[in-house]
Amino acid sequence: MKTTRAYIQSGRAENAIATRARILAAAQELFLEKAFEDVTLAAVAKASGVSHQTVLNHFESKAGVVLGVAEALATQTDHARNAARPGDIGGAIAALVTEYERIGDANVRWAMSGDRFPELAAQMDVARAGHRTWLAAMFGDRLPTESPEREHVLDALHAATDVYVWKLLRRDLGRDRAETEKTMADLVVGVLRGIPK
Repeated sequence: MKTTRAYIQSGRAENAIATRARILAAAQELFLEKAFEDVTLAAVAKASGVSHQTVLNHFESKAGVVLGVAEALATQTDHARNAARPGDIGGAIAALVTEYERIGDANVRWAMSGDRFPELAAQMDVARAGHRTWLAAMFGDRLPTESPEREHVLDALHAATDVYVWKLLRRDLGRDRAETEKTMADLVVGVLRGIPK
């Protein structure tokens, strides 16, 4: 049987986990809405209903909060994108655009701030590597097997599906979601058709 002390420790551990999750959820909302430099630890604390010191106790710094948010977003994004079946171009692009609709504006802001904030640059590198891994999983059976040509095709697929293409179509040119998906799918088809047999 658990002792009173064990129940207290268990309750504290559960409270700490719940507090950490609340801080991450609040921070994620703030980072999705605002520029990186406009999100402060004080704002994260206020949005999550805890003290500034509590945020520091859980994450040590703004960089720690960013890392936690980036990991949570990566998990959510991986889950959403991997719902598409490998080889299904339309399904893959629909899953990708769904994520860009949710977090694309924040991705662009983070990428643009990366040269000023090393913690962001590191997270953007991780995100780009994850995107490339996803592309290889989605279209691997149609990629060349030889390394230089395979890398070239992955580069082209990455360029065709990058968040900046979504931003260009949706935000700069004002295309609707269906047009955006069609254009990105057409770009992917063009890349894959250009692979020598």
